[in-house]
Amino acid sequence: MTHIIAIDLDDSGLPAPSAEIEQERKVAIFDLLEDNTFILPAREDRAVPPGPYDLSLSIRDRRLVFDVKDSKHGDAGAFHLSLGPFRQVVKDYFQICESYFDAVKTAAPSQIETIDMARRGIHNEGARVLQERLDGKAEIDIDTARRLFTLICVLHFSG
Repeated sequence: MTHIIAIDLDDSGLPAPSAEIEQERKVAIFDLLEDNTFILPAREDRAVPPGPYDLSLSIRDRRLVFDVKDSKHGDAGAFHLSLGPFRQVVKDYFQICESYFDAVKTAAPSQIETIDMARRGIHNEGARVLQERLDGKAEIDIDTARRLFTLICVLHFSG
């Protein structure tokens, strides 16, 4: 019961994403809901509500907000993370994605593969940063971190 079963992105007030970004978002949500690990650690001051969990992601007051509900829609936790540690990696990720989307249209397969390898490397770095920022708040595996990082990029870039 240590996983996410529903996810909501609060993108109200943000510009509509491009077709490529919307596709990345849909794939990330689908993959996340199919397979993820999300564990709330024990706390000294209160019991940890059992999962599975509903997760809402948003940006409020220049902070990334994880709002977690338990299976009965009760509050299970909320984490407010500074966007600062994500800024550069998100910027790098969107730049490399733009290069990748352009390359797919015109470049040779070897060039596309090189750009895609760089894109995956930056994506992995973003996932690592997310895991570090969630340390002590929630435990997530690398695949969950990668999928959540994709969703954070959608919110962060637009926000």
